Amino acid sequence: MGTTDFRTAINEALDEELARDERVIFFGEDVAAPGGVFAVSGGLQEKYGSDRDFDTPISELAITGAA
Repeated sequence: MGTTDFRTAINEALDEELARDERVIFFGEDVAAPGGVFAVSGGLQEKYGSDRDFDTPISELAITGAA
């Protein structure tokens, strides 16, 4: 059994859940196009579209309101 780094495990888990249920969305600060600050969400916006994976303003209040 090989090893998986933490970043890859997070990306695989997000990908799995987005694929499993079309109602799942993923949003936050710098999580879409750039792949996130730690590159954990790379490729998800391209795969699932900007309706399901998108960036929010850098504002906790805006993120809460979006939820």
